Amino acid sequence: MRKILLIGNPNVGKSVIFSRLTGVNVIASNYPGTTVEYTRGQMKLRDEEVEIIDVPGTYDLDPTSPAEEVAVQMAREGDVIIDVVDATNLERNLNLTLQLLKDGKPVVIALNLWDETRHIGISIDVDRLQNILGVPVIPTCAITGEGIKELVSELPQAKANSFHYDQEKRWEKVGEIVSQVQKITHRHHTFLERLEDLSIKPATALPLALVSLVVIFSAIRFIGEGLIGVVFEPAFERLWAPLMMQLSKLLGAGFLHDVLIGRLVEGQIDFVESLGLLTTGLFVPIAAVLPYVLAFYLVLSLLEDSGYLPRLAVLVDSVMHRLGLHGLAIIPMMLGLGCNVPGAMATRVLQTRRERFLAATLMAIAVPCAAQTAMVVGLVGRHGATGLGLVFGTLLVVWLTLGFLLNRFTKGESPEIFVEIPPYRMPYWGALLKKLSMRVKGFIRGAVPFVLLGVLITNILYSLGIIQFIGRLAAPIITGVLGLPEDAVGALIIGFLRKDVAVGMLLPLGLDLRQMVVASVVLTMYFPCVAAFAVLVRELGVKDMMKSAAIMISSALIVGGLLNLIL
Repeated sequence: MRKILLIGNPNVGKSVIFSRLTGVNVIASNYPGTTVEYTRGQMKLRDEEVEIIDVPGTYDLDPTSPAEEVAVQMAREGDVIIDVVDATNLERNLNLTLQLLKDGKPVVIALNLWDETRHIGISIDVDRLQNILGVPVIPTCAITGEGIKELVSELPQAKANSFHYDQEKRWEKVGEIVSQVQKITHRHHTFLERLEDLSIKPATALPLALVSLVVIFSAIRFIGEGLIGVVFEPAFERLWAPLMMQLSKLLGAGFLHDVLIGRLVEGQIDFVESLGLLTTGLFVPIAAVLPYVLAFYLVLSLLEDSGYLPRLAVLVDSVMHRLGLHGLAIIPMMLGLGCNVPGAMATRVLQTRRERFLAATLMAIAVPCAAQTAMVVGLVGRHGATGLGLVFGTLLVVWLTLGFLLNRFTKGESPEIFVEIPPYRMPYWGALLKKLSMRVKGFIRGAVPFVLLGVLITNILYSLGIIQFIGRLAAPIITGVLGLPEDAVGALIIGFLRKDVAVGMLLPLGLDLRQMVVASVVLTMYFPCVAAFAVLVRELGVKDMMKSAAIMISSALIVGGLLNLIL
């Protein structure tokens, strides 16, 4: 089967073109490093089945990071290369193009972001560029599908072309080509370009970032609480609760009733306290957590597609360096706020093993996912800003303090940040909603089974008296060091499966504010959920994951004990 590779600089739209060609759902975002492994798909090219491979972004064929090493390796294996070029930044992109042509592979150039050139006053003579390079050049706009049909029609005729130039004078040749094919006309700055300037100047960038964060989390809370109050809770109370009450009567008292329905509160089902497989087990992920996750991913998608995240990376670079990282580490942290699994995977955008270890450890310890955050808000939110401030303020202090300490005692260096700053773009709602749908489906597939499993295991362990036994064994730590009731051990056990379920299990225990804060902080810090743990083992390796786990457990006990004493 012939292999057709999509190769280009980061952030030029390769993943969107890949999705257009193959129909495979791929998350594409407006920041470098979205694709850190290659992705495969298939398409029909006339009567032939061909393989399309989306290669990680690279600036040239001399790799400086793991992602670029993958790109160079894949480039050697391809039969045809689609070189995806950012038409708004022709000079930088042609550097890679000339190297690909030098290798003698059949190349077709997709001159992507073609619609943007008209907006910013750039005119490119496509025919002349095609004649100079000796390969097909097709203007495309991957988001709308413009030019994709023409691109596909050129692939069967793709032939090798040896473009001759002096390797040492490559940039001189690039400049010569650009001067022949590109013209830039004068125009006034747009509103988005003025906003770009404001978001990179130190005097205005920090206030803008703070305002943005307040707006972001206010929007998440407003959307999440609105969906819960208007849609999800009424649906469960009016439609699902009567069905469960009928099932409760049919089952009668006994083990099966305790597992499926849970215990009745004043003769009725309480979706928070009943802890049944079909009651709390479904209510927690769908009605209590999903609305916040949906709101978070909507806001995150807007940030990604607008181009703000790379600017935020540059803004926080100096702080990140004090933690042994550089500004791009803000991307796994932001993704971790939605779910620690993609957050852990996103550490691949960092260059060194040391950086990936530090970023993954800090994220797993001090960055709660959206599902857990939603449950913490439900648990502690009744105490207002005081309760929430204690929980999330403590996690921020832990994140900073632990980062400083790990940076000091972990060998290695923190490289400087090299990241392309894309222009601000208005999100394309079709692609944004598709991305949102994919992420929400992924959450449902990943969360609901683990929540149901967690509730099932809890009910069985309670029925057999095992949790009570473990609680007595762990009492010196649970009650003595952390100041929590013995029953909280059940939440700590289930925390290995799902952190959000574990926090939800604290609701029926009647904890006071001190205990709520301690329990919420310890559950966040002490260990990742099983899905995040599996990904972290793959990303860090067993040895580094064991080190990370030791840091998690020890720091959770220290911080939890200190909180218990202070409060």
